[in-house]
Amino acid sequence: MKMYVRLLALVFALFVASDGISFADSAPTSPDSYPSPWSAGGPDGWDDAYRRAHEFVSKLTLLEKVNLTTGTGNQADRCTGNTGSIPRLGFRELCLQDGPVGIRYKGIGFAQGLDLGKRKTSGRIISFSNNPDLNSAFPAGINAAATWSRSLIRRRGEALGAEFRDKGIDVQLGPVVGPLGRDPAGGRNFEAFGPDPYLAGVAVAQTVEGTQSSGVIASVKHYILNEQEHFRGGISSNIDDKTMHELYLWPFADAVRAGVGSVMCSYNKINNTYACENSYVLNRLLKNELGFQGFVVSDWGGQHSTVASSLSGLDMTMPGDGAFNSTYGSYWGGALTEALLSLAISPFRLDDMAVRIMAAFYKVGRDTKQVDINYSSWTNETVGPQYWRSKTGNTTVNKHVDVQGDHAELIREIGAKSVVLLKNKGNVLPLKKPSSIAIIGEDAQDNPKGPNACVDRICNVGTLAMGWGSATAEFPYLISPAIALEKQASADKTIFSNVKSNWDLGAARAAATNASAAIVFVNANSGEGYQTLDGNFGDRKNLTLWNGGDELIKAVASVNPNTIVVIHSVGPVLIEHVKTHPNVTAILWAGLPGQESGNSLTDVLYGKVNPQGRSPFTWGKAAGDWGITTLVNSSTPQPQQDFTEGSFIDYRYFDHEGIEPSFEFGFGLSYTNFSYANLTVKPQDVGPYEPASGTTKAAPTFGGINYDPLSALLPEGFKKIPGMVYPWIASPEIPDDTGGPDFPYAAHNRSAQPILPAGGAPGGNPELYKVVYVITVDITNTGVVSGTEIPQLYLSLGGPAEPKVVLRGFGEVPINSGETKTVAFNVTYRDLSNWNTEAQDWEVTSYPKTAYVGASSRDLRLHADL
Repeated sequence: MKMYVRLLALVFALFVASDGISFADSAPTSPDSYPSPWSAGGPDGWDDAYRRAHEFVSKLTLLEKVNLTTGTGNQADRCTGNTGSIPRLGFRELCLQDGPVGIRYKGIGFAQGLDLGKRKTSGRIISFSNNPDLNSAFPAGINAAATWSRSLIRRRGEALGAEFRDKGIDVQLGPVVGPLGRDPAGGRNFEAFGPDPYLAGVAVAQTVEGTQSSGVIASVKHYILNEQEHFRGGISSNIDDKTMHELYLWPFADAVRAGVGSVMCSYNKINNTYACENSYVLNRLLKNELGFQGFVVSDWGGQHSTVASSLSGLDMTMPGDGAFNSTYGSYWGGALTEALLSLAISPFRLDDMAVRIMAAFYKVGRDTKQVDINYSSWTNETVGPQYWRSKTGNTTVNKHVDVQGDHAELIREIGAKSVVLLKNKGNVLPLKKPSSIAIIGEDAQDNPKGPNACVDRICNVGTLAMGWGSATAEFPYLISPAIALEKQASADKTIFSNVKSNWDLGAARAAATNASAAIVFVNANSGEGYQTLDGNFGDRKNLTLWNGGDELIKAVASVNPNTIVVIHSVGPVLIEHVKTHPNVTAILWAGLPGQESGNSLTDVLYGKVNPQGRSPFTWGKAAGDWGITTLVNSSTPQPQQDFTEGSFIDYRYFDHEGIEPSFEFGFGLSYTNFSYANLTVKPQDVGPYEPASGTTKAAPTFGGINYDPLSALLPEGFKKIPGMVYPWIASPEIPDDTGGPDFPYAAHNRSAQPILPAGGAPGGNPELYKVVYVITVDITNTGVVSGTEIPQLYLSLGGPAEPKVVLRGFGEVPINSGETKTVAFNVTYRDLSNWNTEAQDWEVTSYPKTAYVGASSRDLRLHADL
């Protein structure tokens, strides 16, 4: 009977639309949204990519389509994740690899590494005894955001893409805009670009464009509301429609508009439905409203069903296995084949999954830029098993291809230009050949066992240049601040002393007492929630400095009136007591700067680079200042986290509550000064905003499906690789309950569908991006040295329940001493709009709008009514 019902569903269907999110008193729910939208192509290379994808998928059998969408299993092949291959057409398996700061290796035997000789870095000649495979370790996303530089962020994406491309990787698992950074203690915030959606959106778009221009598919993650590590595998992030659109969905829209080829769905639930089978989040918001043309891939183990995940918009499962105690060890593979043969899933849905994957492949030029996979995630030995899990297929797995290029120079530049100068009393910086300096603190030092001594960087020994977890890469080397500063001191004939311990306060005081400058290094770490470090389960347990950092600063500042504090941290820390200490003359936040850490910092301390970094988050004075608490205990097996604060996070919350921060969002000092004048507003004649309308085409299918179960059995004589996931079914007897619960007819409806008012193209309705105003301002460098100013545009949208201001523009403006430059900001309909939950569209409300331009979210120097 079920099969008959499903057959009818292929012909007859009802379209069920839901315009919001339903909240019950106890358990918010996410409404259904079916069918899963089929790809439509579009400009910027999508049309040609889809034409080629259609041709390719038309040649595939059912089993080959399933193979393309299903991962082959954890550690089954060389990459973090691999799909099946299509040998008949000469199509090799797709290779997916972490992560957002470089090529990640999984830590099997990397502590010793390979001795691959010596190479020249941008700072010194060093031995590569710790680097397993000649890749780079880039600054974290939070550092990229702190530069407020579109060009640097794009170049970072290009360099990352080039390294992945030349290792034979097809999909780079990054960049990150989820977590956005709702909770300042969130363990993975540093992977992303900060808690402001506009800044994050600009950064993710630039990174995507850069990465994909190098011929690698970017996979933006984690979609969506994965805002803490505690309970991430089952917590329900409960949110309203308006907040979803105005805050968390915003940067994903920018990624989609930039042409991103893949989006990774997250572990958590959204309104009590898992992200990777949430039809509202995947079908309606991502594929329909935002017009996403690429493929959705699950986070590793983020899939929880066979049919539900497919009908709800998942296109590829990774790593492919995980449905333990099942016939196939996978929710897809043979299980997906069964679901297609039983009609639980319609053919057009499988075709769309395959087409989306191949369209992304063609869009970035993988057909011409793909090289053989020449590395292994699981071993740094030259010869080893290709199939690591089964320890079979012995071959050359690591060719040790050097992919670093000249990226060290870029890494050094980003590291320097992401340093945020928070305090500079009496202009003590830049340093000018001081007679003596004391370097104090473990955070300035090398890890005695090497920078890669801790698997996935799960330790805090020596200088902190990278958080821990899957967003790591092996350091080819790590220039510590102590090494770089000692080199500079030697060149300047400065007396140099170095106290390596945080705990020998007597030695710290002694070294600092007579030094011209005492530089104290402190840090705070976090990471992914599969490991606990010093009681921090991914998320930070507090916002204080680690390893006695506060006591170390206090001890040094008690004896030296020129104490300079350098902070390497994943996010804000509580430093009001440091800011107000009369003997602390300078504070610098250096974030997680990657392999050139010490060189980057030295460039800023000595004025080779005038700091342009601006804080990508707010620094509070007390832990409660952000109004958010990490959920660490739950009385229910299904933890619920309600995002009741709405869009009031970070600076928006501080402004709303009238809380004075230590340092506001967007704040950062320079070695020069800038003045602002002549704010002008020029309206553009673009006409009123028009909602999108019309209908899509009917869902196409490509090739045919042989519904004879005998054709889907394992070929006679084929020898399986142990642990590998395959598309073949176990028996010709297809169970009638393959699909589990019945789905509404709409899930199988392939007829033309209405275009949503806010949709119609990648990134949403193109009308949203029309420029309504051009705002200009004159900026003058009134100091004596050249520098780069970061002017920031904030808008007040006027509503009584809206934030005081929201960021809607910024520039990066190098200006010589005495020079004036004019900066222009384009303000779009999207920038001026709020989400209307009834209309399910953006609207410019009737409330008055005001534009502010200044140097930070609280240094708003000029304003004009719009």
